[in-house]
Amino acid sequence: MLIHAERALLPGGWAADVGVRVEGGRIVAVGPAAGGVRVGCLLAAPVNLHSHAFQRAMAGMTERRGAGQDSFWTWRTLMYRFLDRLGPEDVEAIAAQVMVEMAEAGYAAVAEFHYLHHQPGGAVYSSIAEMSERIVNAAEETGFGLTLLPVLYQRGGCDGRALTSGQLRFGNDVERFGRLWEGAARAVSRLPEGVTGVAPHSLRAVDVDGLRMAEEIAPGAPIHIHVAEQVAEVEEVSAAYGARPVEWLLGNFVVDGRWCGIHCTQMTEAETIALARSGAVAGLCPITEANLGDGIFDGVRFVGAGGHWGVGSDSNVRISLAEELRLFEYSQRLRDRGRAMLADGERSTGRVLWEGAVVGGAQAAGRASGAIVEGAVADLVGLDMGNLHLAGREGDEILDAFVFAGNDGLVSEVWSGGRHVVTGGRHVAREGVERRFRAVMAGLRERM
Repeated sequence: MLIHAERALLPGGWAADVGVRVEGGRIVAVGPAAGGVRVGCLLAAPVNLHSHAFQRAMAGMTERRGAGQDSFWTWRTLMYRFLDRLGPEDVEAIAAQVMVEMAEAGYAAVAEFHYLHHQPGGAVYSSIAEMSERIVNAAEETGFGLTLLPVLYQRGGCDGRALTSGQLRFGNDVERFGRLWEGAARAVSRLPEGVTGVAPHSLRAVDVDGLRMAEEIAPGAPIHIHVAEQVAEVEEVSAAYGARPVEWLLGNFVVDGRWCGIHCTQMTEAETIALARSGAVAGLCPITEANLGDGIFDGVRFVGAGGHWGVGSDSNVRISLAEELRLFEYSQRLRDRGRAMLADGERSTGRVLWEGAVVGGAQAAGRASGAIVEGAVADLVGLDMGNLHLAGREGDEILDAFVFAGNDGLVSEVWSGGRHVVTGGRHVAREGVERRFRAVMAGLRERM
């Protein structure tokens, strides 16, 4: 397959009339244009590095106020009640819809932080990895890249209390989780460029032995963990371990480029710098973090210390790559009362945001993409230069307009591992996927 880009962002900067040859899902040549699918602007596409796919079906259902002040914790209670209504077929249909929407937003792959493992009440399915298999099925149907992160969830808190209500669908001891992980990995092996990592849910939900097991179960694979998202979480971990979550994790484990800390909105200055220097990725979800009132990640300090980061859609209350990047920058401006907070001396804000998300997302997903270079997985996105928002824009201004003035409607083409999954702004499987999703949503309404 050949792609002719009228303009493309390469590792060395912007270039005109670029030809990209893709074979076997990878870029095999980058050079002068020589025909093929024509796009106005070609970019390396980012990975959505943090998603709980099933929560897409909750979007718009949790915005009423209860008694007292609503918070992450009241939202979590509603989420637990909702998930008990979901079966395997529902999860597969929802995940496929999520992947369609992610692709149309400009992502080429997702790192799915997958913790909905069992039946309501906690009994295992006849195949212990049934729900993981459903996520893989959705990736096969949509052609979307997948890093599956089976989640280890052992307890209800640092005091070792038992799991309750909706948490029972997540729970495993170390031995059972090992069997589940193996089943999930077998399913993922069906996918081209599929990756199976591991996700110890959080320091609240996993004990030290569980963390060690997660670190060892898949040598070299990505390790993701929720960390320092909420003030109450920091207080609970500090009381139990005598140190704050990021401080304790860095002091007791070899946190390196395999690791991705999700959220990190409650870090001290010292923790922020130490995490940046560790080589780990900070997994940011600005839309969800704003929706849940988590707080603001210290991006200026983290990036200034050389930290890698990427973005994800987490709760999937809204799936929008442009808005995740915009809100990340705007949160820094609101906190520090400045402009162009993440820009550097050579690159505009939009370009810094885009390239940061592309590089960090690929690292966090263990995916050999992240740039338009020979040998990389062909995760590519084309922007519609005929769109009014891009009229008269060239170079970094294209990305500035996409992030700050435009929207995901500027995405015209997406290739995931060389598969042309979005054309003309629409996913090639949208019609059938959307029809099934609508049926699931109607059925859930009847069960509520």
